[in-house]
Amino acid sequence: MAKKILAVDDSASIRQMVSFTLRSAGYEVVEAVDGNAGVSQAKSTQVDLVLTDQNMPGMDGLTLIRTLRGLPQYSATPILMLTTESSDAMKQQGRAVGATGWLVKPFDPQKLLEVVRKVIG
Repeated sequence: MAKKILAVDDSASIRQMVSFTLRSAGYEVVEAVDGNAGVSQAKSTQVDLVLTDQNMPGMDGLTLIRTLRGLPQYSATPILMLTTESSDAMKQQGRAVGATGWLVKPFDPQKLLEVVRKVIG
């Protein structure tokens, strides 16, 4: 059975690129347009990995990670930030709320797949 990944980003073009890249490698992808939708999707469908942007309307990526980490079913699920934010301070905040890793946009599809394979196989 294919591993399921939740892609959360307010940019439709980024969601499309992420989904295309992951689906072409055999993963199943569920999409959400912001953090609130991401929490709803995560509660209704158990996923193996969450990829989230940081800067989104409604609920940002750090808040999404903090919220998911508070749910028993996501306490140990890998969560990767995929964002334009690259400062050490922001990465430190990400680690503090439970981010597993950090990828900077624009992303290289091969690099994305390498990281995803490393964290969920």
